[in-house]
Amino acid sequence: MGSYAELPGLMTLMTGDEKHGPSATSTLDVLWVLYDQVLRVGPDRPDDPSRDRFLLSKGHGPAAYYAVLAAKGFIPESWLAGFGSAGSRLGYHPDRTLVPGVEIGSGSLGHGLPLGVGLAHGLIARGLTEPRVFVLVGDAELDEGSNNEAIVYAGAAGLPNLVVVAVDNQSSSYGWGPGGIEAHFAVSGWSVTRVPGRDHAALASALSGPGSGRPRLVVAAVEAKS
Repeated sequence: MGSYAELPGLMTLMTGDEKHGPSATSTLDVLWVLYDQVLRVGPDRPDDPSRDRFLLSKGHGPAAYYAVLAAKGFIPESWLAGFGSAGSRLGYHPDRTLVPGVEIGSGSLGHGLPLGVGLAHGLIARGLTEPRVFVLVGDAELDEGSNNEAIVYAGAAGLPNLVVVAVDNQSSSYGWGPGGIEAHFAVSGWSVTRVPGRDHAALASALSGPGSGRPRLVVAAVEAKS
């Protein structure tokens, strides 16, 4: 398996105007920590019913995601150079039917969290209480109203197997006011925490710590989008 140090080089293999570099690089550390230390899933069992599920809601910047999947053996490194080209499996938005390890087709902002809520609920309904559902969103993406409905419902349902990681690069259109993103979730009954988004130890601790019986929000604060 690859190492974190290899990721910048893997990302340079993907080029083009639709790479969305700042969006991708803002998620790089969170993605690496998830796949390296947190998620119970592997390239040898990507469809195991007992696996953790990861949903990249921020799907318009998947270059970091593809780099991590390549480093962890889900996809061949040779696929990266074809990013976005005709016939490539690696589109500008990830496609679950083409890319091993991808759980949803995403890119239209505001869809990943509602899908994650439904998936978390469905796993519990099927008696699968061990798998967890992790959803990565961007702070600006939370401007979409569909997220608010999902946040309120998940809090009321008390979904203990749902973890949302919000990468905060201060690009929300309207800002968050007192309490930040955390207050928006906490008022609906979520457990919330904020950590430095480049600190691997802090991310791993926040993402894999003991549950509280409630859905969990981890805000990963990174440098402001320029």
